[in-house]
Amino acid sequence: MRTVVYPGTFDPITNGHIDLVERACRLFDRVIIAVADSPRKGPLFTLDERVELVRETLSHLDNVEVCGFNTLLVDFVREKKAQAVLRGLRAVSDFEYEFQLANMNRALDSRMESLFLTPAEHLSFISSSIVREIASLGGDVSKFVTPNVEAALERKFGRS
Repeated sequence: MRTVVYPGTFDPITNGHIDLVERACRLFDRVIIAVADSPRKGPLFTLDERVELVRETLSHLDNVEVCGFNTLLVDFVREKKAQAVLRGLRAVSDFEYEFQLANMNRALDSRMESLFLTPAEHLSFISSSIVREIASLGGDVSKFVTPNVEAALERKFGRS
């Protein structure tokens, strides 16, 4: 079984993330969405909330598994017996950081492979941090996230 892990904070999951997951589902037998605890980033949503939002959002995909993690990614990938890690590249500016991460992960475990996908062009500008900022200021994020995520953002910012 070909398995890929797609790690991220997903704070919150966006339509850009969904696009990458749906395409990965066509390439792999199993896609594991690994929601990182990431306390250093000070996420808006708790780990449990993010895991639940991702599960709800991707429930239409049969070969997706969603779980939270707070370990080294290489250890998580090994535990899940995955063959690769999936990362998204929105712009050239993402490449340098992602290249560094891929090389560090390979230094930690020589079997660690990283694959990069780019989102559809009309989604390439979407980021979780920008979505959070728009939502915090009362802006309309309905074009960037699913209705369940939009509702969760409205609740977080006291707008529902």
